Amino acid sequence: MDAKKLISHQEDDNFLKRVATIVLAGGKGTRLFPLTMTRCKPAVSFGGRYRLIDIPLSNSLNSRINQIFVISQYFASELHQHILSTYQLDMFRTGGLELLTPQETTKGKEWFKGTADAVRQSLDYILRSNAEWFLILSGDQLYNMDLYEMLTFAKQKDADLVIASIPVLEPEAKRMGVIKINATSMITDFYEKPQESEILKEFELAEPFLKANGHSTEEPHYLASMGIYVFKRSAMIELLKLEGNDFGRDLIPKFIKKAKCSAFIYQGYWEDIGTVASFYKANLILTEGKGLNTYVEENQIYSTPQHIPNALISGTRVKGSLIGQGCLIEAEEITHSVVGVRAIVKKGTIIRDSIIMGNRTYHPFMDQDIPANQYFSIGENCIIQKTIIDEDTLIGNNVQLINKEGLETYDSDGIYIRDGIIIVTSGTEIPDNFIL
Repeated sequence: MDAKKLISHQEDDNFLKRVATIVLAGGKGTRLFPLTMTRCKPAVSFGGRYRLIDIPLSNSLNSRINQIFVISQYFASELHQHILSTYQLDMFRTGGLELLTPQETTKGKEWFKGTADAVRQSLDYILRSNAEWFLILSGDQLYNMDLYEMLTFAKQKDADLVIASIPVLEPEAKRMGVIKINATSMITDFYEKPQESEILKEFELAEPFLKANGHSTEEPHYLASMGIYVFKRSAMIELLKLEGNDFGRDLIPKFIKKAKCSAFIYQGYWEDIGTVASFYKANLILTEGKGLNTYVEENQIYSTPQHIPNALISGTRVKGSLIGQGCLIEAEEITHSVVGVRAIVKKGTIIRDSIIMGNRTYHPFMDQDIPANQYFSIGENCIIQKTIIDEDTLIGNNVQLINKEGLETYDSDGIYIRDGIIIVTSGTEIPDNFIL
């Protein structure tokens, strides 16, 4: 390595030592119910291998940012257990990972009221860091992003705040914060979740911008906030003094009027896991080699090491599917589906367009002597279609989960339908011959 490259590398390292990541992982995930019935959204399984929290943490670590705060709130136990068993950062390096939750004080325990309030209430702990730049990420989004590139952009612009943004069509723009920028990428206006066509018209991207960034000009596009921010330390402190509890809804519209704010344009894959439908779609497009790229060595997604053997598949037609480690598969067919670790699927069963999250263990630790036919499994001669089966379930023989009546919603004990998708919740037992 020549002297110039060595100096540049050292400058990069010194810069990154002054950066900390804050991951917001405290939302209830109401729209993802019932998958969030007993866990927070960032703890939900994804892709048969990961938890949603793994994506922001991996992106941070891949960008060489290893000073990380995770702020959680609802059903945090499973999330914390996963993080602590997966991310054991080297104690001899600069950095570390700290888990923050609402604290009991002399005034009592006060729950976080929004994204900004979560950071505000945790500020005493966060500011013990020597970081001069803070990167704020969401715990329930999917993307492969070079966060160092965004940080460099913020440094070059000398911006108080940089918002990662992505061009979207009108349906997405109505559920996101939209941004107006000038020729130098400075933010001149921001509006959270605009519904009126007159307001949207003001934020419509110009045709030259769309052409320069490879987007169609046939439909209006809008620049939308991804909920990923870079703050200068001093700017974040000032912003949190403003009234309001949410970054997008309350604080950022006020802040851009008094601070130097820029938009970083991101062109890659990004998905906000807000609903059962978006979660289902984001999982199944993995079977087509699309969506979140987990096959890039330099941008790998980390998760808990699984000390279990490879999957054993016996006489099964498998097409366009992901099969996790430790699976025991005797099914007749698995098509366009994601099957998570330790899943057991018995003879004659057909699984199509479904997500089988797998199991934490093959059978309950509390009863080691139960017969094999009571292991967490999917029984014989079942038909599973457009279904999400959560972890640690026991499904009997001849069960049909096919939504035969085409319902959009349905609620029962351990079995639900949301967005036309059947969901079997964790720990549910379904008897033989059940049909839905």
